[in-house]
Amino acid sequence: METEEKNQLRKIIHIDMDAFYASVEQRDNEEYRGKPIVVGGPHEGRGGVVATASYEARKFGIRSAMPSKKALQLCPHAIFVRPRFAVYKEVSQQIREIFSRYTDLIEPLSLDEAYLDVTNDKLNIGSAIEIAKQIKQAIQDELRLTASAGVSINKFVAKIASDINKPNGLKFIGPSGIENFMELLPVEKFFGVGKVTAEKMKKMGLHTGADLKKLTEDEMHRHFGKAGRFYYQIVRGLDNREVQPHRETKSMGAEDTFAYDLTTLAEMNAELDKIAVTVANRLERYQLKGRTVTLKVKYSDFKQITRNQSSAAPIADLESITATAKQLLFTSFEEGQKVRLLGISLSNFGEVILRQKQDKQTGQLELF
Repeated sequence: METEEKNQLRKIIHIDMDAFYASVEQRDNEEYRGKPIVVGGPHEGRGGVVATASYEARKFGIRSAMPSKKALQLCPHAIFVRPRFAVYKEVSQQIREIFSRYTDLIEPLSLDEAYLDVTNDKLNIGSAIEIAKQIKQAIQDELRLTASAGVSINKFVAKIASDINKPNGLKFIGPSGIENFMELLPVEKFFGVGKVTAEKMKKMGLHTGADLKKLTEDEMHRHFGKAGRFYYQIVRGLDNREVQPHRETKSMGAEDTFAYDLTTLAEMNAELDKIAVTVANRLERYQLKGRTVTLKVKYSDFKQITRNQSSAAPIADLESITATAKQLLFTSFEEGQKVRLLGISLSNFGEVILRQKQDKQTGQLELF
């Protein structure tokens, strides 16, 4: 029975690129190597936000999502670089090609990280650890970048493991070591536990996985709602989520944070024109059409609103997206408002997903 159980265990690898955007910039620009690089919005004017920072910059306390002005205060000699998303996407595709040599069960989480199920790998290597080593080596040899890998029997543990020996790390947590590993893990490291929940847990005297294990499933649910039942499972190392290579796209969009507040409708409409082009291009790339257009507006005081409008037929053309977004903005605009961010997204792709299923049944190639 025990042997049969072991044979049913999945072999999951989580690959996470090291300081991805910054590493690509240092690879492509010799003058950036060994220096503190900050990729993100500019620090001039009101300032943008850090997308990522090189490890040289992280030594000064610079982190993702930090205001660029704060990053400059922490490291006055940091080099600020505008992101080149087209380049990062191209490199991401090259990384995906390396993954596909070993498995088709690849679930990308973003441009720089993904889950791989190698329970039955294409090359019959059999060892998830060996596959992770080969993938890391290929990324280094072919792309001159480094990646960290976590290897375990489920997605949650593999993701946590990949962060342990960064950068250029590899960590394996086998079935016999999971329970002890989870008990020592700080609560803020648990998947789905944000800042607010972590603070609530600590006020309850819950600081580690071992503390969480003392609560029954009903107690977890009472204190943390639906998520409590999930915490109850993962604190015991139980995660039955499959790697989903064809995960359904819920929405697609783009947004921009501006160096200075926008105060007139004309300024905002001009920015919506640019954002809509990005959205239309992404929809065309993935052959998607959506029924619902959503406008996102963030004001200078960080108050945020969303407005949406649905159409009878799915759309993807630039003219329709732009017109709908501008109409939504017009109906919510008030004189004197200062806007720091605008975004447009499309969702409600139901008809497209249905068509994909029909195509599959008739032998045609799926879009995803």
